[in-house]
Amino acid sequence: PLTKKGTKCYLYFDEKTSGSEYILASSNAPTSHTTDWTGEESYYYTGTNPDNWVSFAGFYWRIIRINGNGSIRMIYAGTNYSSTNDDTLGNSAFNSNPYNKTYVGLVYDGSAQHGSGQNSTIMNALNTWYNDNLTSYETNYIDTGTGFCSDRNMASDYDFNSSGTIYYASYDRQNREGLQCYIEDILSQDNGKLSNPIGLLTSDEYVSAGSGNSYLGVGIDYWTMSPYCFNGSIAFVYYVGSDGRLLGNGNVSNSHAIRPVINLRSDIQITGSGTTTDPFQVVGA
Repeated sequence: PLTKKGTKCYLYFDEKTSGSEYILASSNAPTSHTTDWTGEESYYYTGTNPDNWVSFAGFYWRIIRINGNGSIRMIYAGTNYSSTNDDTLGNSAFNSNPYNKTYVGLVYDGSAQHGSGQNSTIMNALNTWYNDNLTSYETNYIDTGTGFCSDRNMASDYDFNSSGTIYYASYDRQNREGLQCYIEDILSQDNGKLSNPIGLLTSDEYVSAGSGNSYLGVGIDYWTMSPYCFNGSIAFVYYVGSDGRLLGNGNVSNSHAIRPVINLRSDIQITGSGTTTDPFQVVGA
């Protein structure tokens, strides 16, 4: 039912229209697009206040993008769309201590660059919230395979095994749009690297949306899941500053706010227009 002409999408509605098709064909569709790590075109929202609101599972969310596979990636925006003080789950350290270069991972194993098996402190907080609030929606509505990008490859000219300062790949992309990930750093429930299909925003997604000149700047310091550097003794992860800047000085043992990100299945049905008074609504949820 969906055809694309340039960046415009045209849809003939019927009872089988998928959620992503409905959104892409709406008057409030995302207009920016690029190839994401699936190799397919991903459409994403930009600007300070696009009409990308979703009501799902008793919470408000903002759509970040339609992933290349048609799933819908969105970030938690609270129980009340009118209050930025409600945009997070509270504060958490990213990890319990900063003294290991692998602690930049949402999951890690303590030694390998792309390891998994152990949850970070913030991953444990995400899992607890998911188990308390979203588990019953998983089978019918939540995508478990698209995953999230931990992106622990190195920036240009840096070596993970170096004893000095190392920068991660997101450092090279901190000022340019793009949605890149290396396959070994895709974390999903389906590939066994996550126990629940929940993650955080990436620095790529923040920059692509317009950074502080976008709906993702909410006046609160909150974590991304994109590694920044290890300076030989301390691990750092990017976070979004209250002033809208993307900041690399996020010592993982510091405390910043948590804004969960989930992916909705591509085949769900949606109604609404994406405004605060008429948000996109997942049918049946």
